Amino acid sequence: MLWMKRAFWILVVVLLAVQVFRPSRTNPTTDPKHDISAALSVPPDVVAILDRSCNDCHSNRTVWPWYSNVAPVPWLVVVDVNHGRNALNFSEWGMRNPEKNKEILGEICKEVTEREMPGLMYPLMHTAAKLTDVDIQTICRWTQAAQGRPAGGESSKHAARAFDVCQPSGKSNRIKRSDSNYRRTCSRS
Repeated sequence: MLWMKRAFWILVVVLLAVQVFRPSRTNPTTDPKHDISAALSVPPDVVAILDRSCNDCHSNRTVWPWYSNVAPVPWLVVVDVNHGRNALNFSEWGMRNPEKNKEILGEICKEVTEREMPGLMYPLMHTAAKLTDVDIQTICRWTQAAQGRPAGGESSKHAARAFDVCQPSGKSNRIKRSDSNYRRTCSRS
C-alpha cells in the first residue's frame, strides 16, 4: 500500500513538471509573397478546404487547440505540426522549386484521394476537418488545373478511381493498403 502512495505522488510530480517544460508552439512569420495563394490561383472553395483541413499542420498559420496546452499532448502536437510543415508548408510555397511544386500538387491529390491526409488522428479531434468526397474532387480538380494538366490527366484519373462505387447492395468503398500499392475493396457486411 505504501508503494502505491509513493507511485501516486511521483506521478503527480512528473505530471506537474511536464506542465512547466513544454515544447515551443510557434507560428513563424512569413512573407505573404511566398504563400501558395500568391503563386497559384486558389479558388475560395479550395481555400476553405485548406483552412479547415490542412493549414494547422501545413502552414505557419496553425491554430493551436486548447488541448495542446495540457502535457503531454503538446509534445505530440508540436511533433506532428513540425513534421507537416517540413513535408509541405503552404506559407512557404514560393520558396520551393516550381517543378517540385508541380510534383507536390499531384501528391496532394493522391494523398487526399487515398485518405492519407488529413491523417487518422486529426479528424477525430477536429470533426470539420474530415474531407468529403466532394472536397477530394474539388482539391484534385484544383491541383490538376494548377499543374496545367488537361482534363482526364493522371490527377483526375486518380480522383475518379477514388469514387468508383460498389454494386447498389454494397457499402461504400474503403481503401486497403497492401505493400506499397493501394487497392479498392467493397465491404458487404
